[in-house]
Amino acid sequence: MKSAKEVLLLMLLAGCGSTNGASGSLGTKPTPSIGAKPATKKELPWLMVPGGRMKTTLFYGPWQCREEFMNGCQVECASTGYPLMGCIWLADLKFDWEGRLLLLPVPVEGGSRYGIYHCCCKFPTLTKVENDAARQSWKNAMKSFRKNWSERFGEWPMERGKSWPGHHIWDLWHGGAPVDPNNVFPAQPDVHEVYNEQYPVCYEGKAPWNTVGVDRPYTDN
Repeated sequence: MKSAKEVLLLMLLAGCGSTNGASGSLGTKPTPSIGAKPATKKELPWLMVPGGRMKTTLFYGPWQCREEFMNGCQVECASTGYPLMGCIWLADLKFDWEGRLLLLPVPVEGGSRYGIYHCCCKFPTLTKVENDAARQSWKNAMKSFRKNWSERFGEWPMERGKSWPGHHIWDLWHGGAPVDPNNVFPAQPDVHEVYNEQYPVCYEGKAPWNTVGVDRPYTDN
């Protein structure tokens, strides 16, 4: 993930980007595929950034990976030496920006949409001791991690006075980094349970995560 300033620059200069793959571009609203259903959505408060303000909106799957993401996983798994078992598209992060350009003092708006997905390569698993140690590292860092994330993307969501769980994109049991800012994002509690149920299915190479899905499986409403 990028800092708020980096995200702003990406919006203005690159137009699109991704934690794992771009799923939208500057000034455009991707057209949902036929049969797309509304996603579970969470809008975070506006955040002041250099030159204006930014709002992060999270759209939650999981969905089958689009062809672009599955192809990326083929390359990623091959580079690690482990076969690809499946690909799971977890969420999209949508960034909206409003402000003024310094060189051209006129109001502008922009946006970018980032797809977050996980490649289920046939990674070796940690021992119980190793897994427990990784989880303890995450528990020790949770509060400061949420604070830092909130400063970059907007307030970490809460429900009934309790912070949403942080989901590890590359799961700890298969060697994911416990506190890497590129590896954790806030997940709506019910959705997080679905993630935990479906990860083993993905690693086992079972449907639907072993096949390609549509380019845009959800609507914003």
